Amino acid sequence: MQSRANWRMISPDALTTYDNREEKKEEKMNLNRRHFMGGVAGLTTLGAFSGKVFAAAEKPKSPLTITIVDVAGNLALTQPAFDAYAATKPDFVSRFVYTKAPSPELPAKIQAQQGAGRVDIDLVLTGTDALSAGIDMKLWVDLKPDMSELPNLEQILLPQAFKMQGLAQDQGVIVTYYPSGPLIEYMPEQVKKVPTTVDGLLDWAKENKNKFMYARPANSGPGRTFLMGLPYLLKDKDPMDPEKGWDKTWAYLLELGKNIEYYPTGTTPTMKELGEGTRSMIASTTGWDINPRALGIVPADAKVGKLDGFHWVTDAHYMCIPKGIAKERIAVLLDVMNFMLQKKQQAIAYDQGYFYPGPAVKDVPLSMAPEASQECIKKFGRPEYADWIANNPLELPLPPKKMVTAFNIWDKKIGAAKG
Repeated sequence: MQSRANWRMISPDALTTYDNREEKKEEKMNLNRRHFMGGVAGLTTLGAFSGKVFAAAEKPKSPLTITIVDVAGNLALTQPAFDAYAATKPDFVSRFVYTKAPSPELPAKIQAQQGAGRVDIDLVLTGTDALSAGIDMKLWVDLKPDMSELPNLEQILLPQAFKMQGLAQDQGVIVTYYPSGPLIEYMPEQVKKVPTTVDGLLDWAKENKNKFMYARPANSGPGRTFLMGLPYLLKDKDPMDPEKGWDKTWAYLLELGKNIEYYPTGTTPTMKELGEGTRSMIASTTGWDINPRALGIVPADAKVGKLDGFHWVTDAHYMCIPKGIAKERIAVLLDVMNFMLQKKQQAIAYDQGYFYPGPAVKDVPLSMAPEASQECIKKFGRPEYADWIANNPLELPLPPKKMVTAFNIWDKKIGAAKG
């Protein structure tokens, strides 16, 4: 579920190596996607959004080839909508070129390109990880002067999605959103006594050594929400201060780590190992629960649970423009962003449940989603999610600088303990 040129299931963590079995599965899924999206593209229209007509972008001298780098798995949700834009406005964009990269590596690559004066990336699709690193490194174009070219985000976005937009500090625009986690996912035949508390999880991990796993938070959505959700579960001093307010969290993770064999660099290996039976329980999220089961990577009978007193740590994907590209290209990219925030395009984000629900915009019910998405969610979704989302607190993730700090502390204190 990671960014991909024509992928279906790639980690939101932007893994770069996959076995032949995964590649074949993705090719098959891609064929299904393209067959399905042929009909969707025909339904797509430009123009007004929620009754507002945007300033028309100036047509470039010749159609542009736009390079998109995805470090968040977002293209699994949005690639058909980007392709629909190119089909609808061929005078603006001749085609989109899609590529992927590991989230932790991209900021340094962009910084090097900017230093050399040769930026060849037009748009980055990122989660809060690379968004935060890019803000910290001053990599992104400040869109504040251009916000009048976009819809009124406060009016069109879901309330929590609009709060997530605030994390971008006008250096990106939200494109998809979900409540995320932290959840635990497990195989019922292997986990007879399901933990319901953080202490219970630790006890279970001790009794079932190396059977619990989560991935490196800097490159994993479930790992990230597990890390940021623990301060709420443990009632730590300050859930928004990883340096001075997470004493209980860091102590808990060190103790838990004694019973974890290793930390994968991304989420996909945790799902594969759960599916293969190597692990019995892993950290998960709503989307990482639904999508791997839909793809057959995790058995359909896998279950999920939440720990007593948990708070959702919400997540989102953003569209960011690296500094150093021509103004002509920025104007076209703003038009693309307008298009991606239309309800018809947002409905495509339901996909196969990867970022469930997915849309960041209000009033985009599942009934608006493509039929294939509706069938998938009906089969692999969970009725309890609606209740859990409605009746548990929704929290913002850490702000950019503190998120980078938390990742660094985890890498040095927790990850380094495993070499």
